[in-house]
Amino acid sequence: MNPVLDPESSSWSALLRDDFPFFWPRPRPRPGGISRAALNLSNQMRELWEQHGTWTRMAIMSIVFELRDEQATLRRLLQNPADFADALLPFYGKRNAREFDRLLTDHLVIAAFLARINPFWSERRWREMLFEHLRQVTQEAITMLQGQYERSVRTYDAIETQSLGMADEMWRGIVRQFPRRF
Repeated sequence: MNPVLDPESSSWSALLRDDFPFFWPRPRPRPGGISRAALNLSNQMRELWEQHGTWTRMAIMSIVFELRDEQATLRRLLQNPADFADALLPFYGKRNAREFDRLLTDHLVIAAFLARINPFWSERRWREMLFEHLRQVTQEAITMLQGQYERSVRTYDAIETQSLGMADEMWRGIVRQFPRRF
């Protein structure tokens, strides 16, 4: 089980501890663990970040190997920011959702935006995660171009794990900022 979703895990219980530095109302503890709404948000964020990594990989492969699906794959990759915007819309409104959509295409500036809209998201942390993501994607493209396919697969495994970490960072920040919804 995902340790973040495990109600016995220190990751979730840390959000609920009395000594945790909350500046907003605390989420209401649930007798059986996290709420269904928090679990649904977690699953949605994890799915979106997984798709981001998957469609990025597929786009790299299409470009490197000059596959005929390149245009369709790139269109699907570029759909991912809009899907994120739809997921963020109920929390941050249309303007911020559209801004996220625009900025996800430019990973280097999105960290400041995230820190601005959610006080529980650290600009430094998001910048580190996004730079790591770009480093891994670059490494994946290089290994593919060099014909190091086993290494490329291992790199993608690391991208997948790192993407899920970004998803967890995102949903936990939303739960902390909007505890009454969860």
